[in-house]
Amino acid sequence: MQVELTVPTSWETVTLRKYLAYLKDAENYKDDEEAVTAATLMHFCGIQPDWLSGINISDLNMLKYKLNQFINNQEHPLQRKIFIDGQAYGFEPNLSTMTYGAYLDITKWDTFTIDDNWAKIMNILYRPVEKKSMGNYSITKYDGGKGEGKWLDVPMSIHFGALFFLFNLLTDLLSATLKYSMAEEVHPQYKKILERSGEAILQLLSSQITISPASTLFLKNL
Repeated sequence: MQVELTVPTSWETVTLRKYLAYLKDAENYKDDEEAVTAATLMHFCGIQPDWLSGINISDLNMLKYKLNQFINNQEHPLQRKIFIDGQAYGFEPNLSTMTYGAYLDITKWDTFTIDDNWAKIMNILYRPVEKKSMGNYSITKYDGGKGEGKWLDVPMSIHFGALFFLFNLLTDLLSATLKYSMAEEVHPQYKKILERSGEAILQLLSSQITISPASTLFLKNL
């Protein structure tokens, strides 16, 4: 039996919905390396777990190699304007002037990381573009963050761009605060956010088998 598989080679082909499903299984089977590998191949390549026993070792190693290749790509710039179903959405133009309601809703979670709450955070940070002028733009007022479901089908390249931007911003702010105040202790909440965000990113970059323009493999003897 021969099966044609399309292996993603960039985060642009992996949606948040698919990534969250993968994370859930990876967490459930985190103590079983073989089960995590099976979950990875199933969610990203469509290989059913009961197929694995029939895959040649050389084919499996090649597949793992291709999946691991793009995890080393840490270039995920913030995309300030994106389109979802023809509607332009813009990232909050000035975080320092964010409305209090938006700020309160974001800070309900003590960390910025990719989890079940991430779509809600993205729905606050990105809102429909209202006006454009000389390269600048404004977005609609925050209305309570309804309709976060649309972010589940947005590529992970956009999600990671926003996450890394926030992480780098927190790092820069923390550094500036320390230099300004010469304080030895950071506010516990800031420290907690930074540490947990850092842990999530390190796990992403070092431990997870992940995926990305598409290459095709033919696996025989299934």
